Amino acid sequence: MQLDSTISAIVTGGASGLGAATARMLAERGVHVTAFDLARSIDSLSDDAKVPGVTYAAVDVTDFEQVSAGVAAAQRATRDAPLRVAVNCAGIAPSARIVGRSGPHDPGLFATVLNVNLNGTFHVMTAAANAMAAQDPIDAGGDGMRGVIINTSSVAAFEGQVGQAAYSASKGAVHALSITAARDLASLGIRVNAIAPGVVETPMMQQITEEFREHLAKIVQFPARLARPEEYAKLAESIISNDYLNGETIRLDGALRMPPR
Repeated sequence: MQLDSTISAIVTGGASGLGAATARMLAERGVHVTAFDLARSIDSLSDDAKVPGVTYAAVDVTDFEQVSAGVAAAQRATRDAPLRVAVNCAGIAPSARIVGRSGPHDPGLFATVLNVNLNGTFHVMTAAANAMAAQDPIDAGGDGMRGVIINTSSVAAFEGQVGQAAYSASKGAVHALSITAARDLASLGIRVNAIAPGVVETPMMQQITEEFREHLAKIVQFPARLARPEEYAKLAESIISNDYLNGETIRLDGALRMPPR
C-alpha cells in the first residue's frame, strides 16, 4: 500500500510516544491522520508538540461507542481519502506483583490494564475494519486490498518480568488476537500485524528510575540502548508498504530477551 494523500489513517495514543511518532511519519507521507487520545493528553500538548497535518480527537479507546463515533467522524472529515490504516498504540503499564508486600494483586488494576491494552485495541480494530470493509479495494482488479491494521504487543508478551502480570497478559492477548484477526479479516482484504517493542524511550518509561533505564539499555544486545519511537514508526511504515506481510508479530528489541527482573 502506498502512503500518500489519497488515504487516511487513525492512530491511537497519538498525543505522545509511539503513537505521536507514527502519526508524524504518516502525516509526513501526506496521509490524512486522526490521532485518538484522552482529552487530558491532547489538552496538555503545546502547539509546538502538535504534528502539522494531524487532527487530534478525544477518544477513550475503552468505550466502544466513543471509538465508533471517532472513526465515523474521521471518515466524514476525510471523505475523499478513505480510511486505509489503523495503528493501535494506546496503552498503560502499571506494575504490581501477583502477591506483594501489601497483599494480592488488585483485581481492579488487572482489569483496567486489560481494558485499555486489549479491549481498547479490539474496539479500534473492529470499528476501523468495519469502515474499511465498506470501501472499494485500493487495487481494482488486483489483490482486493482494503486496509491495514497494526496492533502493539510487547516483548513482555513472551518474557514478562516480575510485576508485569497484568501488562504481560494484555500484550500476550494482543499477540494472539492479531493472527486470529488477520484470518477473520482476510476475506475483506484487510491485513493485520502486530509490533512487539522492547524497551523504548517513551513517556511510559519515565515511570521508572534512571538507574533502571540504564540497566535495561545495557542488557539490549545491539544496539545497546533504548529504542526510539521513530524506529517503531519506521517499522509500521514497512508493514503498511509490504502487501504480503500479514498475521505476524514482529519483535523490535535489539535482540533483547528480558530477564526475570
